[in-house]
Amino acid sequence: MNSVRHITKHHPIISLIDSDSTFKELKQIHSQLLLNGLHHDPHLLGQFVATVALKNPSNLDYSHRVLDQCGNPTLFPLNSMIRTYSKSPTPQKSFHFFNRILHSTNNVSPDSYTFNFLVRACAQLLARETGPAVHGALVKHGFEHDPHIQSGLIFMYAELDCLSSCHRVFGEIREPDLVCQTAMIGACAKHGDVGFARELFDIMTVRDPIAWNAMIAGYAQCGKSREALNLFNFMQMEGVRVDEVSMVSVLSACTHLGALDQGRWAHAYIERNKLRLTVTLGTALIDMYAKCGNMNKAMEVFWRMKEKNVYTWTSAMGGLAMNGFGEKCLELFSLMKQDEVLPNAITFVSVLRGCTVVGLVEEGREHFESMSRVYGIEPQLEHYGCMVDLYGRAGRLDEALNFINSMPVKPHSGAWGAFLNACRMYKNTELGELASRKIVELEAKNHGAFVALSNMYAESKNWEKVSSVRDIMKAKGVRKLPGCSVIEVDGEVHEFFVGDKSHPRYDEIEMKLAEISKRLKLSGYVANTHPVLFDIEEEEKEDALCKHSEKVAIALGLIALKEDVPIRIVKNLRVCWDCHEVTKMISKTFNREIIMRDRNRFHHFNDGDCSCKGYW
Repeated sequence: MNSVRHITKHHPIISLIDSDSTFKELKQIHSQLLLNGLHHDPHLLGQFVATVALKNPSNLDYSHRVLDQCGNPTLFPLNSMIRTYSKSPTPQKSFHFFNRILHSTNNVSPDSYTFNFLVRACAQLLARETGPAVHGALVKHGFEHDPHIQSGLIFMYAELDCLSSCHRVFGEIREPDLVCQTAMIGACAKHGDVGFARELFDIMTVRDPIAWNAMIAGYAQCGKSREALNLFNFMQMEGVRVDEVSMVSVLSACTHLGALDQGRWAHAYIERNKLRLTVTLGTALIDMYAKCGNMNKAMEVFWRMKEKNVYTWTSAMGGLAMNGFGEKCLELFSLMKQDEVLPNAITFVSVLRGCTVVGLVEEGREHFESMSRVYGIEPQLEHYGCMVDLYGRAGRLDEALNFINSMPVKPHSGAWGAFLNACRMYKNTELGELASRKIVELEAKNHGAFVALSNMYAESKNWEKVSSVRDIMKAKGVRKLPGCSVIEVDGEVHEFFVGDKSHPRYDEIEMKLAEISKRLKLSGYVANTHPVLFDIEEEEKEDALCKHSEKVAIALGLIALKEDVPIRIVKNLRVCWDCHEVTKMISKTFNREIIMRDRNRFHHFNDGDCSCKGYW
């Protein structure tokens, strides 16, 4: 870099080039070089090419043409072109300049910068074959021990989904520095190996914000949200600088847990520390509030954002649909189009779900057809699944089946699953059997298909077929995923599984469950025990239903939360019919607002009613 500064000092005309230089201005500067005969100086011409490329990547083609006129360029402009192209939408062009280096007649050889930029180009390209080839070339040239290249290789192999190669590179490093350690933590965390990532993190003598962010993001991405929030607390205690990346991961963890109190705290932290509300951070905030069931706050953040992209709009629309505000979702879609923001494939998932939750079949069909006709977006499997759900939830089972049979791609388990759910809702056992059979053909151990079919038979009191389904499940080794419900009380997250009595307040919870049962029976509640195993006494069936995880979580909410605070539950499975009816009655009998997020959508219970209107 000293030589570069020296050249600039003697030829100040090049220092005029900056990121705002227009194409016309660049040509004027180039003309001055030509008029003064300075273009014969390979160092000066190389610096001109490099400065144009690095200051404004939109001028890459111009740099490329100028360099092509230079017979024997130095290494600096060639490396600069590799570097700039490695970050561009066309990183493969980096290899053109690497080949020029290899075939140079000017005794030019690649250096550590060359390979550092090439490795990053491979990561951009997701080049599974080229990446290892570049790795071999840099070993051949003796740069395998350069710490920047080593960290780049780890990052590259992480992007190529080759964690074993990350481990191999890391294992060959004699004394990994902070950058290499951080790269390895990021690679392991990204691919779910958070145990090894945490081991590395714990033995680091110095940790920079990037290492903390990588570890927190790893926990958040693999569903270990509690660990992500705990580590974030440690990060603050250590006085580490928190940035946008940290807060996006924290908000993601709050979103997964449905931890609204902690999400609110994160929002207050952002405002208190004056972190810039970027599009990414703002969108994460919207997503958190929406998936914690607070759409008023989500939309408040949305309207306050000065800059929004398609993901921001889509996140808000998806939240409205999930919370049952289908019409508002479609209104927002209209505003998005007026704002000339082009929708993408994910946008249409939100739009179709918005139509589904309020039963707007014809409007949903129009939006589905507009995807390819108006926007050139080919429907994907999830869009087809949404359409099946749209027809099925409206009770139009024949149309749903015809749609599945006319799909241009092989129907997936999502489409058949939506159809099976509709068959169960409308008690069509014959079509339900067909849907279940199709799902099992695609996914032999799909527990949801077996359980739904078993429940359909139980609803019609066909115990022989219930028994047959259970026997098939046992023979195939299919096990039902245990229900799990999460509730947040005063910023602390409590998790309940069916039959788990380990909670420190479980005795109080049992007493509250008994009180709930007594008061509901006085209100006329009769348990729907049909879906429960039939070879036990009726009282035992009622007890089994009473211990469903969402009811246990609600009981804790009634005990621990103030009367004016909504009870918020997040469940990993679809809420069952009995729990849905019980929750409606609890909301009226105990005069409590209950917000439940299950696998499919939100249910807002108030005064004996649910926002889904029995349509879920």
